[in-house]
Amino acid sequence: MALFDVHAHLTDRRLAADEAGVLARAAAAGVGTIISNGLNPEDNAAVAALAARSPLVKPAFGLYPVDAVLPELLASGHSYPRDTEGEAPDFDVCYADLERRIEGAFAMGEVGLDHYWVPEALWALQEERFRRLVRLALAADKPLIVHTRKAEARALEVLLEEGAQRVVWHCFSAKVKLGERIAAAGHWLSIPANAHKAENFRLLLEKLPRDKVLLETDCPYLGPEKGALNEPANVAGTAALAAQLWGASPEAALAQLGANFEGLFRAAP
Repeated sequence: MALFDVHAHLTDRRLAADEAGVLARAAAAGVGTIISNGLNPEDNAAVAALAARSPLVKPAFGLYPVDAVLPELLASGHSYPRDTEGEAPDFDVCYADLERRIEGAFAMGEVGLDHYWVPEALWALQEERFRRLVRLALAADKPLIVHTRKAEARALEVLLEEGAQRVVWHCFSAKVKLGERIAAAGHWLSIPANAHKAENFRLLLEKLPRDKVLLETDCPYLGPEKGALNEPANVAGTAALAAQLWGASPEAALAQLGANFEGLFRAAP
């Protein structure tokens, strides 16, 4: 059973500059599938092109939760540190892009709720738009890759109200008890590559039901070493940590993680 990374940003300029090297190192580490997540129409196009070039990469098309209400956020006088230049994306344009791409997607992601950057006055609008994206994924029978920040409990309520079952919560950073509730609801949670030094991720890896755990990097962020760019090859270290915490052989841990991937995505990694 191969390793996998369910949440990567391979189109980030820092990784794209060494695309061949990043993919080669992932393959050498035993990674069989990298799900590259899109953030907006421009990024979704780059993800699609990358997936067309490399059989290792599966495309997830999405709309970053802050970007879903970014024009309204900026118009209200709030600031937001963006990585990209140009005008804030219009939601209807973004939705049309996802509607056009959804049939060719491996998953929809990343999408979700963010109450850290988004002011409370825009929470209802952000939630309304999140629901539209969830319904689009459900209609196409695609898994959801969900980003939440300071809105985890509400996001769970929304997903359950909408009937979403094939869901992975990427880089979940709320309390373990809520993570256990999410797993009990039938969703999966993915653990990033810095779990060996981040106590909350290590606890999740240790305490969550083993059949609800997946691997991710969120690369180029959250690397196992401070200051170094993260990349998909680093999921190998998280798999080794899982084996250690579970008291399992590396082979048994890998088999469990691979079965988890298959349970969500209906394909082997």
